[in-house]
Amino acid sequence: MNSDNVEGSVLEKSIRFHGHQCPGLAVGIRVSEVVLRELGKPARDEEMVAIVENNSCGVDAIQLLTGCTFGKGNLVFNDFGKSVYTFINRETNKALRISIKKDAYDTDEEHRNLFAKVRDKSATEAERELFTQKHIKKSNEILDLPEDKLMIIEQVEPKPVQKARIHESLDCVVCNEPVMETRVKLLNGDVHCIPCFEELTGNNS
Repeated sequence: MNSDNVEGSVLEKSIRFHGHQCPGLAVGIRVSEVVLRELGKPARDEEMVAIVENNSCGVDAIQLLTGCTFGKGNLVFNDFGKSVYTFINRETNKALRISIKKDAYDTDEEHRNLFAKVRDKSATEAERELFTQKHIKKSNEILDLPEDKLMIIEQVEPKPVQKARIHESLDCVVCNEPVMETRVKLLNGDVHCIPCFEELTGNNS
């Protein structure tokens, strides 16, 4: 994918959805490109499932471009902190595991130092502007990077993923707000939502 020739609507829509251009968003675009090429068109319902192992910027592009979203229940988040994405087409029973190569995100020392300053809010306006420029430059490099330099694509055996279900809601005895039945906590036989349960018991595990 050439960043100068990226279909404007794809990059621009991704930026509008996410809020800014960054390397993570570029990775999500590239991953989505592979998925749509290998597994088919974006999911209208739950025919495609994404299992993501991080909650970084790229997941926004994946939701937008592949149709796998939290709201539909066909985006599964495993909090492993890894740049790994598995997609399953339920109609063809084909699955891909995509892992991003460790050096894909490599940046120069100045970029890393600026990132640290922006993160701890000590960057000057000029430093923030330079960081933004470097971030966009790195994003464009990822969009231009040959596929085999960016990621490892493996066809894998699909593991069953339960379709989204609608659950009954029960009222918390403390705040009286409805809670999905699969998320209630019982205390002395009474239904509690998780925040009220944790406040009463001091248990936030």
